Amino acid sequence: MDEILAGAAVPADGDLDTSLRPERLDEFVGQRRVKEQLALVLEGARGRGSAADHLLFSGPPGLGKTSLATIVASEMDADLRTTSGPALERPGDLAAILTNLEDGDVLFVDEIHRLPRAVEEVLYPAMEDFALDIVVGKGPGARAIRLPLPQFTLVGATTRTGLVTGPLRDRFGFAARLDFYDREELVGILQRSATLLDVRLDPGGAEEVAQRSRGTPRVANRLLKRVRDYAEVRADGVVTPEVAGAALELFEVDAAGLDKVDRWVLSTLCEQFSGGPVGLSTLAVAVGEEPDTVEDTVEPFLIQRGLLARTPRGRVATAAGFAHLDLAPPTSASAPSLLDALDDDTDEAGGT
Repeated sequence: MDEILAGAAVPADGDLDTSLRPERLDEFVGQRRVKEQLALVLEGARGRGSAADHLLFSGPPGLGKTSLATIVASEMDADLRTTSGPALERPGDLAAILTNLEDGDVLFVDEIHRLPRAVEEVLYPAMEDFALDIVVGKGPGARAIRLPLPQFTLVGATTRTGLVTGPLRDRFGFAARLDFYDREELVGILQRSATLLDVRLDPGGAEEVAQRSRGTPRVANRLLKRVRDYAEVRADGVVTPEVAGAALELFEVDAAGLDKVDRWVLSTLCEQFSGGPVGLSTLAVAVGEEPDTVEDTVEPFLIQRGLLARTPRGRVATAAGFAHLDLAPPTSASAPSLLDALDDDTDEAGGT
């Protein structure tokens, strides 16, 4: 009580997220091949006594890109400096960070695909030659000065690999794509998190949460915290399959992992537009969300589950999508088939 009155920090969910991150590569669950490759890169750098090559991690949100950056710093016994692409608005912002690095430091740039072009061009010599090129003066009297930089490791993370320019991508010594996790891997992550959070997690309860976690550790840990609340408030504190199922039903996460927004998008497509095809902008307006939210947050999981497809004419609900909502798919006479939509080369505005 005295600590709270004195202003001692009380962990919030955000702090717990950080505490759940693995600190060493052997603590990281899943991504077996990426772990093996990364371990080789880091071991080689340690043996040479040099900074590790620049690393690029790509993949959907929540799969562990930030955790791997933290692990790289820990394994190399280096300091981690963190920023993001949108935060680096001007070349001077990046220059200020680079000139404050020490030998061996790890610089983590999240959403690196969103770097402005002018900032990205400053990064090229920094990555290749560990030098910073600056121009002093203007007009005919301007001159270029090259400032040496300490050897550092740049770790970039992106959810949109296709938006990372070729010149930038080619300067990374190692690039890895993270895949969705299977249920067994998610169970392992949940068991580790339950131990750290002091949650009594039954094996069946872990299976139930893992099944609804969309193949994503971040989602699994978030659901575990909500299931923990339910177990402590409305049950005996033990997360059993029944308790987990009831908790996730309360928080509107169904057995396939779809949340309220996912089902709203899918049901709107199936019921209001007879399964489509319908353009992205039209669908987004119908559900009251931004097109970017639908495209980047909702659609990837629905497509992964085989409930929705993107076609040249727009979004189309699959037979599995209708079945998930317990709806009968429209007859071929009343709506175009998925094959028809895929074969049509016309592109509705916002359709793709």
